[in-house]
Amino acid sequence: MKKLVIAIALIGTLASCTPEEQGTAIGAGSGAIIGGAVTHSWGGAAVGAVAGGLVGNLIGRSQRQGYCVYRDRYGRRYEARCN
Repeated sequence: MKKLVIAIALIGTLASCTPEEQGTAIGAGSGAIIGGAVTHSWGGAAVGAVAGGLVGNLIGRSQRQGYCVYRDRYGRRYEARCN
């Protein structure tokens, strides 16, 4: 039960982040899960988290200075000035 409450709290805080931060967090989490599953070690999970975080950050980042990547209600990505 405690793990479920912690997971819900973390998901709630992630919803308020910028797209770049969300990409980093999702990439790091996914990388840690995959790295840990493949190597069956904490070291593999750590390496996977770092690699996934870097890739997630690059995906969530806009290529233009001063612009951020957003998603509309249909899931389409678009760039607009950062708030």
